[in-house]
Amino acid sequence: MHEFGLAFVTAFHLIADFDPGLVGIVALSLRVSLTAVLLSALIGLPLGAAVAAFRFPGRRAVALFLNTAMGLPPVVVGLIVYLILSRSGPLGVLGLLFTPTAMIVAQTVLIVPIVAALTRQIVEDLLMEYGDLLRVMGTGPLTTLLTLLSEARWSLLTIVLAGFGRASAEVGAVMIVGGNIDRVTRVMTTSIALETSKGDLPLALGLGVILMTLSLSVNLAAAMVRETRRA
Repeated sequence: MHEFGLAFVTAFHLIADFDPGLVGIVALSLRVSLTAVLLSALIGLPLGAAVAAFRFPGRRAVALFLNTAMGLPPVVVGLIVYLILSRSGPLGVLGLLFTPTAMIVAQTVLIVPIVAALTRQIVEDLLMEYGDLLRVMGTGPLTTLLTLLSEARWSLLTIVLAGFGRASAEVGAVMIVGGNIDRVTRVMTTSIALETSKGDLPLALGLGVILMTLSLSVNLAAAMVRETRRA
């Protein structure tokens, strides 16, 4: 118990002193996760809204695929991205494997279905309320899409925050495609797993505290968004 308490004290000292190793890991984690969330929003929000608002061949299949892809195991996504980016894969010539870019790709593949599927559901609910009005006004496809996304902006922001929470907690996929290389692709989740296996509890606990703080901040932000929407 004494050693466990000492590890906690050392962990908080690392955080308070802005330990360079810890700061570097946190900075890389935020850069990778925020970039992946931004890309996922740019792809997933219009994709989900389009599937909900427009009628086209294969629409139900796309919706089913998005719902199914929400539950994709991260290690499977990591394996698929690994095969695509490996030297024998179709994009191997780009040399992206074991780089932060590969980790961003893996996280984006994981988050896009979540963002798109939830956006589709929200926009479908809005169409039940505003669909007749939009048709009477004779709005074009692009105007319809932008109007629906604008009306759902608070709900969509909550979805994006949820996507960030999912990305920041990812370990399996980023471990496979990133390789957990020190000062190159080592992020908070992979560092916690590694340091715990090595018995370096202070650094693992320090990163765990920061990760939990980020998760709490995201949940608080989502709650504030919901309260703002109700006001």
